[in-house]
Amino acid sequence: MQILDFKSNVFLAPMAGITDKPFRKLVSSFGEGNIVSEMVAINALSRKNAKTYKIADVRDENYPVIVQLVGSDPDLFSDSAKLVEELGAHSIDINMGCPVKKIVANKSGSHLMTDIALASKIISSVKQATSLPVSVKFRKGWDYNHINAVEFAKMCEDSGASYITIHGRTRSEFYSGVADWDIIAEAKSRVNIPVVGNGDVTSPQKAQEMLEYTKADGVMIGRAALGQVWLINDTHNYLTKGILPSPKPIELVKSTLLTHIKELVDYYGEKLALGLSRKYVCWYCKNMRDARKFRETYVRIDNLEDAYREIDAYFDSEK
Repeated sequence: MQILDFKSNVFLAPMAGITDKPFRKLVSSFGEGNIVSEMVAINALSRKNAKTYKIADVRDENYPVIVQLVGSDPDLFSDSAKLVEELGAHSIDINMGCPVKKIVANKSGSHLMTDIALASKIISSVKQATSLPVSVKFRKGWDYNHINAVEFAKMCEDSGASYITIHGRTRSEFYSGVADWDIIAEAKSRVNIPVVGNGDVTSPQKAQEMLEYTKADGVMIGRAALGQVWLINDTHNYLTKGILPSPKPIELVKSTLLTHIKELVDYYGEKLALGLSRKYVCWYCKNMRDARKFRETYVRIDNLEDAYREIDAYFDSEK
């Protein structure tokens, strides 16, 4: 089943503190795939918080960006939907799956799976406020005693969602254990809107396996793309053309990391970019020789000139 007007059925998952503009731009530069923003908090957006407004503003990105909203107030959702439409969103995703304590404490994210009436009201309010397509991302359920993804999926459809994304874990599991693809398959069999499967898709082959197993219409990849920003496009090419990705040469890994840091500098400024680059360095050099020693050295660096020099030295020694 076609998912809106997307050219691909592979999605980059929204990840707080990760899928910012520099990350989205880099993923998009490798080719096809659908890009989702970081969570945009509607409470902060309603206050015109400068940082949140910047996250929501995607007008200068030359690829479609799905902007994800998180919160629990239907009226603020309505106002935020109108604003992100003005700020260039291709479509709107409503976060009803985030398991993080501070989000749940505000009755947002996966907490909404415990209040189906409120969740429905939120979806309806967003649909009425904007002409953009609206999707919903949620989980298997709150915990093993409250698994309601199928019922929740039907509610999303009835409330006007254009498609849904299901993460096959409960809130109580966070990201541990094995994702339940059976619940995705069951939900898919019970609704008439497209379903995107999320959870344990770590390679193009696993994406194909999920699609065949669940009959879902698309796949969403999150943590597996950290340090592998090309994975979204690789997966698209495998699913559409049967092209198996080859191992990436060390030169590409290095140049991609350097590009990523430079994009961080352009977006955040040198000081913040250097701090943020530390986590990305860890991901890009994962499973490489002497990676631990390199990471331990890098995290102590306090200026970009030395950071670039250390990256050059490490990756050149890997050739």
